[in-house]
Amino acid sequence: MTAVEDPARASAGPSLARRVRGGLAWSAVSTVLLKVGGLAVGVVIARLLTPEEFGVYAVALTVQTVLVAVADLGLSTDLIRSAEPERRAPTVATVSAVVSLVLAVATAATAMPLAGALGAPGAAPAIVVLAVTILLAGVGVVPYARLQREFDQRSLFVIGVADFAVSTVVTVGLVLLGWGVLSLALGRVAAQLVSTVLQFVRARVRPVFGLDRSLVRSVIRFGVPVAGANILSWAVLGIDKLILGRLAGPTALGYYVLASNVSSWPMSFLGQAVRGVALPLFSRPEVLTDRRAPASVVGPVWAVAALGACLIGAGADPLVAVVYGHAWDAAAPVLVPLLALGGLRVVFDLFAAYLYAHGRSGSVLVVQVVWFAGLVAALVAGVAGLGLMGAAYAHLVVSLLVVLPMYGVAVVRAGASPGSLVSALWCPALGALVAGWCGHLAAQTVDHDVAALGVSVGVAAVAYAVLVGWWAVPRVRWFLRTGAGGGQVPS
Repeated sequence: MTAVEDPARASAGPSLARRVRGGLAWSAVSTVLLKVGGLAVGVVIARLLTPEEFGVYAVALTVQTVLVAVADLGLSTDLIRSAEPERRAPTVATVSAVVSLVLAVATAATAMPLAGALGAPGAAPAIVVLAVTILLAGVGVVPYARLQREFDQRSLFVIGVADFAVSTVVTVGLVLLGWGVLSLALGRVAAQLVSTVLQFVRARVRPVFGLDRSLVRSVIRFGVPVAGANILSWAVLGIDKLILGRLAGPTALGYYVLASNVSSWPMSFLGQAVRGVALPLFSRPEVLTDRRAPASVVGPVWAVAALGACLIGAGADPLVAVVYGHAWDAAAPVLVPLLALGGLRVVFDLFAAYLYAHGRSGSVLVVQVVWFAGLVAALVAGVAGLGLMGAAYAHLVVSLLVVLPMYGVAVVRAGASPGSLVSALWCPALGALVAGWCGHLAAQTVDHDVAALGVSVGVAAVAYAVLVGWWAVPRVRWFLRTGAGGGQVPS
């Protein structure tokens, strides 16, 4: 395939700052609209299908999601960060197509025993159909990487909307015709086909395959750890619920899942918006060699993440009561550590992107392996000792005492300035703690839940602005003005 233009030619186009701003804006719009749309369509489909059918499809979709990540093998990441994308693109396209084809055929051939092992034999036909999407996703690796590399989130938004529209129309239409679970699978295949075609159209590339044997080893050596890290990242997100459900029972799990969902509201939005531009930004030559670049990006993003955690955490009690009712009050205390965890995960994603940009995918994999192993041990001990709260604090403690230091060391070894990293983290963290506590105390003086929620959020927001505004505003302005591509970072 024809590849992404190289950095030298890219510099002749729009400025880095303008590309970053545009990418962030379109990524944010895409995240909000597609999430809201997906939620609405999910409600409609849930009313048309039985819970059993919906559950069967969920099993099939989980299999497909994991296998698509495995099939990618970090190849798109390799192209986004590469200094020679044109040379690597045909080899990446070939490796991706071959791996995706093998996995698609293997998935279809083993669908029946795989579905049975997951406790949902009825998912086998859907798994067979969804296997096609593995191949389609693999074929689109090169154009997808080009769009990401050029911060073309506008095109990715257009593709996302088309994917959503096709999936919705096909799925709902087939459900109404009585196709059941297969409606969802066929809708996903149709949407993936349209997405892959549009990726080629919007990226203005055509399929070109080739195999440079001198590149294969480096492609695989970089990509395999990326795929492994992605799988472990999903495992980290799910193992807490598995252990809590087994050790503390379904009631505690219900409270925990609700708190986890609420805590993900601001962080998933911010994380996805930033994730779309982080890797291509860190891969730019002018950013790649700047020792303060990680801090210049992490600082503003962490300030926003800490603000979101602070506001929701301050009003956790009245928020849960207003939105879900007092029957769910036990979920409110769990929100605070999970919100802090969510903010840290946004920072970890940025650290991982920086390491990928420097070709250090193995370092990310090592962190994920230690994270998962440490989390399992901490969860077992935490749930046994403190139940519901033990699970939440186990997550936070492992993230603070194990994952953050490991990422910090890895990022410094890759070239980042240790002093600038500390400077980027301390003020929002301290400000969020104090402001959140002020908001929480203020809420205790108000009896009505809605009023208490308003008071807590208002007090926390004012306190955070006073404590952190002087630090955060210059950094956010500098980042939006320069795209982390030059100039002196505010001290």
